[in-house]
Amino acid sequence: MKKNSPTIRDVAAAAGVSVATVSKYINGAQRFSAPVEAKLKVAIEALGYRSNPLARSMITGRTRTIGLTILDISNPHFTNVVKGANRVALRHDYTLLLVDTDENQARERPLIEALAQRVDGLIVSSRMPDEETHWMLDLNKPLVLLRRSETLPIPSVGIDNRLTTYMLARHLLNLGHRQIAYLGFGQAPRINDERIRGARECLEEAGLTLDVYDAHAPTSHAGEHACSRVMLGPRRPQAVICYNDLIALGFMKEAASLGLKLPQDVSVTGIDNVPYGEFASPALTTVDIQSEKMGELAMQKLIDALAGHPDTEHSMFEPRLIVRESTAACG
Repeated sequence: MKKNSPTIRDVAAAAGVSVATVSKYINGAQRFSAPVEAKLKVAIEALGYRSNPLARSMITGRTRTIGLTILDISNPHFTNVVKGANRVALRHDYTLLLVDTDENQARERPLIEALAQRVDGLIVSSRMPDEETHWMLDLNKPLVLLRRSETLPIPSVGIDNRLTTYMLARHLLNLGHRQIAYLGFGQAPRINDERIRGARECLEEAGLTLDVYDAHAPTSHAGEHACSRVMLGPRRPQAVICYNDLIALGFMKEAASLGLKLPQDVSVTGIDNVPYGEFASPALTTVDIQSEKMGELAMQKLIDALAGHPDTEHSMFEPRLIVRESTAACG
């Protein structure tokens, strides 16, 4: 005959306290004296009592679950964001519920709205422009954005995008390159525009212009597809700054297929410092945007908000240039 699972009443009887005391202790609603908490802990462990998360959420109105929406789980940048966020969530006894919007802007709102009904708060990565995201304020849940918003009073975490490409352009200029192109992703207009601005400002200081191209997606396949258009066109660059590492890695693969030697014929850089960029041939020069730390800080901001200590500021990470073999002095 199957033994019944211990109940909250069993714990109360074993500890010699009221059911209300056990409930408050389990749900973290109230602290008790050390002797009382010790008796409760012993009774819970001895009986093997496990609280019912669904019942607990009905009582407290809290699920101990945090939602995280990302744009593409196959992009290692977002994988690292998830890793960092989950590390902090576990430390605070929260479970992470993940949604991948698959780089589809039309899916973002319905998925985020559905997720909001199941969680205590949300960390959101979105490409939607600010003027189309005011509905997020009506979710009535604490939010943290993984990009800066100029108009929404929502705390956020991000990177100085202008500085990332300024640093890369300066690095390439120092190597003697003068014909420099930027291969971007126009469907991420805010980030892309900021990155164009950074590279353009650096080149203008040297009296040079930036050639701008666009990839159809922030993926290695898109970088591969765009390579011939950039390298076989009328203004062949000496160096290329790519929107992210995935585009750069695809670009380098196709450049080699076209018979180009890297970095002798063209220097290539990316942004993100994804793990396998270091193992490409040649290893990819990039900018580390500290993806894991971004996830950690976003999660900490959200947990602070849930604890009644909201932070509406934007926290910006400083990019770090990682020089590897995919860039070299202009021959």
